[in-house]
Amino acid sequence: MHPHAASPPDLRKYAWLSIATALVTMLLKSGAWAITGSMGLLADAAESLVNLVAAVAALVAVTIAAMPADENHHFGHSKAEYFSAALEGILVVVAAGSIIYLAVDRLLNPRPLDSLGLGVALSIVSAVFNGVVGQVLIRVGRRHRSVALRADGTHLMADVYTSVGVVIGLALVWATGWEWLDPVIAILVGVHILVAGYRLISESTGGLMDASLSPEDNARIQEILDAHTEKGRIEFHSVRTRESAARQFMEMHMLVPGDWTVRRGHDVMEDLIDRINEEFPAMRVTGHMEPISDPRSYEDMHL
Repeated sequence: MHPHAASPPDLRKYAWLSIATALVTMLLKSGAWAITGSMGLLADAAESLVNLVAAVAALVAVTIAAMPADENHHFGHSKAEYFSAALEGILVVVAAGSIIYLAVDRLLNPRPLDSLGLGVALSIVSAVFNGVVGQVLIRVGRRHRSVALRADGTHLMADVYTSVGVVIGLALVWATGWEWLDPVIAILVGVHILVAGYRLISESTGGLMDASLSPEDNARIQEILDAHTEKGRIEFHSVRTRESAARQFMEMHMLVPGDWTVRRGHDVMEDLIDRINEEFPAMRVTGHMEPISDPRSYEDMHL
């Protein structure tokens, strides 16, 4: 394993930012629902409650993920972030189901809406909060390869789109007097949230199953290996990659002439790993050196 791979940064301050935002927006949207009685605004408020729970889970996850490797976890604790993303996905699905159920009940048992103007204004303010913080979390999550923060930011942006849809729908209710539009909008919001929850669960499951790096990253790694290949002298096989939240791992076998000294092979391997880490600073590379003329060197090349 190469000792120069970068350690994951401390991202807890962004999780605290997400928690504060979820609290503010939940209060704003709950107030908007209480004033208007709108099912669309209730759906929006329910998603903010899920945001709060998910933000707390993200804080716990990034705190655990930042812990260094220890005697019982030789590869670190970065996979803790996938549990946060999975929990968030499950909460999103549950919230969506509740929203759809309540919206159908309102559709069958309609009631008038009150003070739409004030309710809409509060929803717009909360959407602005979510939009700004959501973009920050997504950007930081991508930069530091944090699944928990990226999932949290993506959920906040989904909340923004939900708020926009609800506001447009309530504006139509106000303009047309068709109050049945309100629960219909809530049902559409619920379906949208269901899709977001499925995506979060799918991504976290892939991470827990040691999914490979993206095709683009794998292709770039292969290009680097090809640039260091000398037919009949230096070749590579059994290249594997996997991603664990902020950490990346790679294994490879390097075939070299059997008469090379250990020092010479080691230097070539170290130079190659340095080159890989230039483009993938979070990558931990494990290399196995084999003599190119030994038939046993090729027994595991298809693993």
